[in-house]
Amino acid sequence: MPKQQGEISTMTGNIRLMKADDIPAFVAQVIAARCDICAIGHYGYVLGEPRETGAAEDELRRINEEFGDRDYLLPEIVTYLRSLGRYLDPGSPATHWTENRRIQ
Repeated sequence: MPKQQGEISTMTGNIRLMKADDIPAFVAQVIAARCDICAIGHYGYVLGEPRETGAAEDELRRINEEFGDRDYLLPEIVTYLRSLGRYLDPGSPATHWTENRRIQ
């Protein structure tokens, strides 16, 4: 079977790769699944536990399958999250990204 755009072939099959243009949709869907997402400094990001288990966990699995591997887009995802104000910087007194506005 020929590979689709956004996929790479490996010895075990094709791997779906997320495109940079999909970052806003990915983040929006994670948030809509009631799962917190924020950048940590300029180096990475985290997904919080879903506020509701079961359906939310299923939705996160669906999102992961839809968008595919995104490890290579880490800097772009971090930049996008920071542009939304969804970040925590190491050493900051903030304990949640929503506190950034109160501290600055």
